[in-house]
Amino acid sequence: MATSLSITSATADPALLDLPWQLPLDEWPDEYIAALPKGISRHLVRFAHLSGHVIAIKETTDEMAKREYEMLRTLQRLDVPCVDPLAVITNRTDASGDPLNSVLVTRHLKFSLPYRALFSQQLRPDTATRLVDALAVLLVRLHVIGFFWGDVSLSNTLFRRDAGAFAAYLVDAETGQLYDGLSNGQRENDLEIARVNIAGELMDLEAGGRVDEELDPITVSNGIVAAYRSLWKELTGAESFNSSERWRINERVDRLNDLGFDIEELAIKTTEGGTTVRIQPKVVDAGHHQRRLLRLTGLDAQENQARRLLNDLDSYTAKYGRKGYDEEMVAHEWLAKVFEPVIRAIPRDLRGKLEPAEVFHQLLEHRWFMSQDQSRDVPLAEALSSYIDTVLRHRRDEATVIDPPTGTFTLPIPTQGGDDAGEAADWRLTV
Repeated sequence: MATSLSITSATADPALLDLPWQLPLDEWPDEYIAALPKGISRHLVRFAHLSGHVIAIKETTDEMAKREYEMLRTLQRLDVPCVDPLAVITNRTDASGDPLNSVLVTRHLKFSLPYRALFSQQLRPDTATRLVDALAVLLVRLHVIGFFWGDVSLSNTLFRRDAGAFAAYLVDAETGQLYDGLSNGQRENDLEIARVNIAGELMDLEAGGRVDEELDPITVSNGIVAAYRSLWKELTGAESFNSSERWRINERVDRLNDLGFDIEELAIKTTEGGTTVRIQPKVVDAGHHQRRLLRLTGLDAQENQARRLLNDLDSYTAKYGRKGYDEEMVAHEWLAKVFEPVIRAIPRDLRGKLEPAEVFHQLLEHRWFMSQDQSRDVPLAEALSSYIDTVLRHRRDEATVIDPPTGTFTLPIPTQGGDDAGEAADWRLTV
């Protein structure tokens, strides 16, 4: 007698019942499958359509599926950028009653791609460096909350465009462990795993002729060590200075804010003579600009995108004499008169090319270049028409290729949870 199917999920979506769980994942009919690029995985992973969304389905063991599901939910509650866990399907059997592997179901992160799909022909050295920078920031964020990954790699990460840079999201939490805090040895272990894995992944691409001849896999992979240690020191390192230089406290806070991190607490100590001040950030979290933009406008953007949009908001405030006005009122005015008209003006058939925040960021860059070339202040409406016709219309959808020409140190932000996924109680369904 066949065992009943068991579904554990934070979001009760009856459409889950319509998927062919009685078939091995590699035998699912094309009508259910979504054709999206995917990374390398030790498990079989396929994308499928569900209620107007795309989900990723990974075959694994019962124990591993449940463990990873719970870990991803925990990471979401801690505001770590990761994929959204949707369900665990266990007790699967085929038509003959033979057991099938359990599966973990996650929501596909929109506008994200695995590293192998982030270039159309060859991976350039600057693009590879930005990917590694993004992964370094993600690893720092994980270590700050006490998460030991155990399998750090480009393959276990998804990347989204973030105003010319990349934002990294954890995809595979199968080997992860959460502690009250990590030792230096644990952090160094993760860092060495990352360095070795990245070198191997890039060498694999090199062997297939898919990297620029100037790209050195060893140099790029070593870059994660330097990027990680630089950021870790900035976030957690102590700093001493003379008490007459108290301005350096604000300078340290500003540097951390510029990196996209807020400071929940600073430990400030003076010596017995009162001549030396020692400061050290205690609790840090990423997303300073993203949270400010969300609070003011309701827009949920990547960190670098948020910084760029806030800069435009500040320019609007200055240009139209809104300084001294209520900040939220001015932000609402900017949203209604600047941002939303731009997004509404994008032709419907082009709206899948990029996220709205990325479109606005690229429009601002396009306008700046036009103004430089023409030695005049180009109106936003004129720049928008030019951007749509000369840039956006000729892009392939973001799900096909990402190949940004410029970039800076990447700052990830938390991914959106689905319908309070981190707070809702699990529902269990047996059919």
